[in-house]
Amino acid sequence: MTAINGYNPYAALGSAYARTAAATQPSLLDALNAAETGAQSDPNAATNLTLSDAAKAKLASDAATPDFTTVTNDARAALDKLYAAAKVNGPLTSDGKTTVDLSSLDRRSLFAIATNNGGKFTPDEQSVASQELTGRFNAALAPAAAATSMTKNYTVVYKAALDYLDGASTEEKATSAWATQRAAVLKGYEAAKQKPDTAPSVSGDPVAAYLAKYPDGAPAGTTKTFTTVATDARAALDAQASLAAENKTELVYDPKRKFGQLVDFSSFDNRSLSAITLNQDQKFSNQEIYAAKKELDSRTRASILSSLKQSQQSGDPSQLSLGILQSYSAMSDEERQASGWTVSFRDNVLQQYKSTSNILSMLQGA
Repeated sequence: MTAINGYNPYAALGSAYARTAAATQPSLLDALNAAETGAQSDPNAATNLTLSDAAKAKLASDAATPDFTTVTNDARAALDKLYAAAKVNGPLTSDGKTTVDLSSLDRRSLFAIATNNGGKFTPDEQSVASQELTGRFNAALAPAAAATSMTKNYTVVYKAALDYLDGASTEEKATSAWATQRAAVLKGYEAAKQKPDTAPSVSGDPVAAYLAKYPDGAPAGTTKTFTTVATDARAALDAQASLAAENKTELVYDPKRKFGQLVDFSSFDNRSLSAITLNQDQKFSNQEIYAAKKELDSRTRASILSSLKQSQQSGDPSQLSLGILQSYSAMSDEERQASGWTVSFRDNVLQQYKSTSNILSMLQGA
């Protein structure tokens, strides 16, 4: 992976955010707690504020979210730990290649690094963090862009971009860069809703820039070999088995078993589950294969049900086919093989989408 050279779009944002957030204000939760304390001590208080469970949960979640200074300090410590583990002194080699993997850092931490919040990060660190953020934006768009490439429905990729932008932290949303990007994407989305088969033309549109660079939908990325994925999955299962043994029990794969430590696949991505399911290198037992296949099938069903729910909520039956096409595009070849999602299956779903869209167009024109 090579580093980004030249302009870092996040570089100027850190100091601007710091100036905006310099004055610390009491949180809404603090104010409500104070109000509640006052109400309890004063029996003649005129107002009794009652919050719904959802509101209380939201406030509790906000209160548990670390402030940006803490996030920044943790990001600095995380980088230093990565350097120590890799036995390097910085994020780049002399020929500009990255030395550490930033995938373990969340989006908010990466934003802190890319914007040099607190002046704690070097230009090279800002550059690789910016590159990682760009990669995550691309990864968020890739399945939807591939579906758009097949269906010629541009609302799909623009909706994916909107969802990604709306998932930004409050610090990122406070920047003019985020506001400008979101305004352009929203304008493109609204245009696509009017003419789904026509690519919107909007100044400063990051989706249009992505599609111009990757017309087929997905960038060619460097991924682990499937053998490496299988080896890592084997090591992860062995680690769980060792932990179970330390706890004087055994690792089990059937939830109906009354004794033992049930295998935990929550940290396994779908490609890892596919490596276990396909067992190409003969590394896994029948029990492990069965459990991994069951977990993979469960995730596949959840993906389809999510698309079905979106179709029902929107009143647009074509959303089901679109969702399945996006899921297909997001899969590796091994995941498709393990899930039984063939090219023929994809073509049938695509044909169903086109037929449904044609019927809807006829009804709308009637």
